[in-house]
Amino acid sequence: MISPKRFEYSRRLLGLAAVATCSILAPAQDIGQESRFPCPASEIKHYTSHKIDETLTIDGRLDEISWQQANRSPRFVDIISGKPTVHDTRAAVLWNEQNLYIGFWVEEPDVQGNLTKRDSPIYRNNDVEVFIAGKDAYYEFEINSLGTIYEVFFIWQEAYEQGGFDDMELFRRSNSRFHPFNGVGFRNHPRGKRWGVFNWDFPGLATAVQVDGTLNHSKDRDRRWTVELAFPWKGMEWLAKSDGRSLPPKVGDVWRIDFSRFNQYKEAPPATDSGGWVWSRHGVWDSHIPECFPYIEFSASQKESEAPKSREGGR
Repeated sequence: MISPKRFEYSRRLLGLAAVATCSILAPAQDIGQESRFPCPASEIKHYTSHKIDETLTIDGRLDEISWQQANRSPRFVDIISGKPTVHDTRAAVLWNEQNLYIGFWVEEPDVQGNLTKRDSPIYRNNDVEVFIAGKDAYYEFEINSLGTIYEVFFIWQEAYEQGGFDDMELFRRSNSRFHPFNGVGFRNHPRGKRWGVFNWDFPGLATAVQVDGTLNHSKDRDRRWTVELAFPWKGMEWLAKSDGRSLPPKVGDVWRIDFSRFNQYKEAPPATDSGGWVWSRHGVWDSHIPECFPYIEFSASQKESEAPKSREGGR
C-alpha cells in the first residue's frame, strides 16, 4: 500500500483509527522494542513453507497437488482489531530453488474490478497484497481480480547510502518516481522515513488470477477468486543485500512477509470492519510495519521433514 492510498484510507477511517527492521528476522521483544510497535510480538503468526521439486504453472487455478497439500494460513482478520471478517481469505507459501510461490483464496460473492493499466491505484478496487521485507528495504505488491498489478520498492532512509542503494541508477534521487514516504497510521517508526521507488518492476515476476463466478456481473452470486504468484529469488537481490541472506533461502531460514486484502466495502454495523484484512493483525491502519509481518520459515519438502506440521487454520 502506497502513500496516496494510505492518505485516502486514513481520511475515510479517521474516526475509526483513534487506530526490514533493525533485525528483521528477530521478534520485537528480542530487540527491546516491543512497546514501540502496535502488534504484540506474542500475536505475530508463524508459518512453515515447504519446498517443492516441481516448477508450478502460473495460471491462477491453484489446482496442483502442491497447493492442495500446502499449509494454508488461518482465516484473515481485521488489520486493526484482529476480529473475524465476513468473508474467508487465506494464503499459502511454497518455494523451490528458482521461485517463491504465493497463493491466495479470496471468498467474494460479487467479484468486481475495473482498473486495467499496470501501476494504477489498485487499492481503489478490491485487491490482495504482499509485502516482502529485507533488512533495509521491503517490496510491495498489489493485484486486483483483473490481474492488474502495482509495485513499489521501499528503502529505509537511514540505510540508503550505507547499504549501497544509491549505487543503482533506478534508486537514485534523480529518478522522477523516487519519493519520500513516512508510513500511514504508524508515523513514529523507530527507523524513521523511507524512500519509495514507484517505478520498480520485480524482475521475472509471474502472476495470474482466476475468478470462480462472473466478473463484474452483480445479478448472480460468485464464489471466489484465486491468485497465483511466482517471485524469482534472483529478483530479490536488493532485499537480500544488506544482511547477505541466501538466495534461494537455506532450509531453516526465516523471512518476514505480509499478506493482506483490502475491500471497497465493509461489513454492516455493529461489526467494526476497517475494510483491511490480514493474516497477522497490525493494530493500526498501516501495512508498512515489517515488525508486524508473519514469520515465514523455509522448510525442506513435506516428505523430507521429520515432523511436518499440521495444516494451520484448515480450509
